[in-house]
Amino acid sequence: MNQETLQAKQVVVDELAKKIEESSATVVVEYRGLTVEDLETLRRTLKEKDATLGVYKNTLVKLALKKAGKEGLEEHLEGPNAIVFSKDAIDGPKVLTKFAKKNDNLKVKAGLIEGTVLDAKGVKEIANLPGRDGLIAMFLSCLQAPVRQFAVAVKAIADKTAAN
Repeated sequence: MNQETLQAKQVVVDELAKKIEESSATVVVEYRGLTVEDLETLRRTLKEKDATLGVYKNTLVKLALKKAGKEGLEEHLEGPNAIVFSKDAIDGPKVLTKFAKKNDNLKVKAGLIEGTVLDAKGVKEIANLPGRDGLIAMFLSCLQAPVRQFAVAVKAIADKTAAN
């Protein structure tokens, strides 16, 4: 290989390593059989959730994973793969899982979620969790419940006292 080719590949590896380090979720999917239209639809949907999809050579992805200090996905990098990088640990996998239900040609193979390697089943379980906004709403509801119950009790006592 000539020097220019090696430098170009090194640039790609560096970019991939940076994306892997910055992403909360890195998911490997097999896209064999998807039409260009399907891929564009998937890319648009992912972009709405601050996630990106890219197709890279498996050897370059393996080198980037090693450079980023993330291991465990290498065994899933066989055949034609696309890599999805998501800032949110739940949104990217959720979009992929939903899309895969509608289109059998997209297969989730594995993912690196918050530093933990998960198989396809694990990625789907993460996708079934509520998103960040949903989790915050659930937490706030838990905080609000005791105050609400106290206010209802005080009002009931006040109403009973006023009736007497």
